Amino acid sequence: MENKSTSRRQFLAAGILAGIAAGCSSKKNPFDKYAGDDVKASGETVKLLSVDGEIIEMDKAFLKPVPDLPTISNSEERKGINGKKFAMVIDLSRCKNVGACKTACNHAHQLSPGQNWIKVLEMQDADHTAPYWQPTTCMHCDSPPCVKVCPVDATFKRQDGIVLIDSDRCIGCRFCMAACPYSTRVFNWGEPVLEKEVAEQHYSCETSIPQKKGTVSKCDFCPDMARKGELPHCVSACPNGVYFFGDMNEDSVTNGAETFRFSDLIKDKAGYRLMEDLGTKPRVYYLPPVNRNFPFESGLENESPEDKMTH
Repeated sequence: MENKSTSRRQFLAAGILAGIAAGCSSKKNPFDKYAGDDVKASGETVKLLSVDGEIIEMDKAFLKPVPDLPTISNSEERKGINGKKFAMVIDLSRCKNVGACKTACNHAHQLSPGQNWIKVLEMQDADHTAPYWQPTTCMHCDSPPCVKVCPVDATFKRQDGIVLIDSDRCIGCRFCMAACPYSTRVFNWGEPVLEKEVAEQHYSCETSIPQKKGTVSKCDFCPDMARKGELPHCVSACPNGVYFFGDMNEDSVTNGAETFRFSDLIKDKAGYRLMEDLGTKPRVYYLPPVNRNFPFESGLENESPEDKMTH
């Protein structure tokens, strides 16, 4: 459904163009400056609003495309998707540390080199137990300490359970990083290296791009994909079906190939959440690494140098 505020901005943007053109008086086509000398009139006109508030007619051929504008307003992004309660389930028995989840996430969100919103950690619960791989994302807690400490409301929780960061508000104080017990946030110390078309995009806290220097960023559960009824990039990129994503209100999660009732999956597979004693109430659940699909050693070759430094 088209957003009314966006439509109004597009209407006014086109109107401003028309108003500028209406003030030109040279013999040369007044729209050439904006549309190019090779553009010819189509004979098909459209009514626009001028800068003086008057309704004027303009040939469609001379309309310059409106710059990229957000499809929804910032207030709608902060509110979230009505009726949804998103959650993720990570099956540790399936993880081989392939790294496809990180690659897809980094590419989709245009992260700077060396930054990862997803960390695949080498874990071992005790001296005589087997090691395993644990993908770690933002937990999108129901009681998020990061939200409580943010002094400018840059970090916020939506009605659909997703915790986001609004980089237009973030002042880089990093209080949220200190408050997060899961260490899932990163700080943009340098100017992000972005392609021109990405850098010129209108910032959206749902896509988290373009990244901005001096701000904090993290896993966002890809809410822009959820609005389209699609899975987060990490879920669809994983070749082993490690990640499941879905709506707790519908009691359903999927990895794209398999779909389960969320409550049954957590109950039957002994699902748990990290650091339950903290009372943060994460929306990311884990299934223990039992009956593993791959030996732990098979994933060692996929570790990057920066990952090895964190062990």
